[in-house]
Amino acid sequence: MHAFDHLCVKPGVFYLPRKDENMSIWPVVACDQYTAQKDQWEKADQLAGDHPSALRLIIPEAYLDESDQRVPLAQAAMQNYLDQGVLEETVRGMVLLERTTQSGSRLGLVLTVDLEAYDFSPHSHSPVRPTEGTILSRIPPRQKVRRGAALELSHVLLLCDDKARSIIEPVYEIRHQLRPLYDVDLMLDGGRARGWAVEDEGLLARIAAAMEALKERTPQGGILFAVGDGNHSLATAKAHWMEVKAGLPQTEWADHPARFAMVELNNIYDEALIFEPIHRVIFDTTVSHIKALLQDAGLTLDMEQPDLVIVGARGDLPYRITNPQHTLPVGTVQKLLDGDTSLNLDYVHGEDAVRHIVEEENAVGILLPAMDKALLFPAVEKGGPLPRKTFSMGEANEKRYYMEARRITRR
Repeated sequence: MHAFDHLCVKPGVFYLPRKDENMSIWPVVACDQYTAQKDQWEKADQLAGDHPSALRLIIPEAYLDESDQRVPLAQAAMQNYLDQGVLEETVRGMVLLERTTQSGSRLGLVLTVDLEAYDFSPHSHSPVRPTEGTILSRIPPRQKVRRGAALELSHVLLLCDDKARSIIEPVYEIRHQLRPLYDVDLMLDGGRARGWAVEDEGLLARIAAAMEALKERTPQGGILFAVGDGNHSLATAKAHWMEVKAGLPQTEWADHPARFAMVELNNIYDEALIFEPIHRVIFDTTVSHIKALLQDAGLTLDMEQPDLVIVGARGDLPYRITNPQHTLPVGTVQKLLDGDTSLNLDYVHGEDAVRHIVEEENAVGILLPAMDKALLFPAVEKGGPLPRKTFSMGEANEKRYYMEARRITRR
């Protein structure tokens, strides 16, 4: 695809289940969701049953401590699905995706990103950058899954700052001309997903031209694409590629499958792309202990416009931060919580989920405000990655579901 030679994203070869498989059972939500709600994964397991499912090819992070047992099973299932023809090479190009949830219909293009153009270090100046800080200790457990795997499935959402709506939206306008791939309701209240194959050389060339124009509008040294979701998964793909690359002759670097990673590209201006806050839940603690940890923020009770709300068994305590230690409330909170390494801390999507956990467990919640998504690219360009778990693009059930698969090894 010579039209993409000077771009850091490219078409790819994507696999989907063969037509006779139950497509309502195949897709499953991103592995980093419901880490404190194993019952959701148990429901997914019951729904999948003995049917082929993407669930069998991933390790939910709720079970990451069982990875030694689960990784060989997932990798064996990948090879089995390929050998038995459960997964078939279906698209050479891109996949246009329409995902409908409670927030509306979100559009995306499934394609590949060149990992040589992605740098997750804090002072990165690469065209593809993370929006949040990367915790290096989170990469090795995930590398166990990718190392030796024949396939990748991806929940990475890559963002473009395309106010002109020149890349994805024109493709959707002509979707009736494209080959339909799937139209399926997603388990666990995931909404609906529709996909179309984008394979025509002329159409791909127009997409490449729109991306080139976006590149020209991007200031030199600026971000072309930002990782909005799944940064640690993409960081794992990068670490894996560097490991593979070290064992290859230089002549094989340019087109090795592991050099690229599958992502879904979204326009940050998509109305259905909602930035939700990621709340904090601290287990085996008390409200008084959390208040003491946050006292350096200068907490003042504020019922009207609080910067955070501490949720305990006895009710809510809304506070305004009078001594901010970061431009965002989440940054101030995270910095102070990080000061106590003994905390049993989890990150939870959705206020209802926080309240449920606080009611059921010996836990305290911290509700945080949402971030204005229009500030994302400027904030990252100016100050580097945002504090850990600053925002989430939608609720847990709106996250990307694993659908397409892609080979990351040579045949």
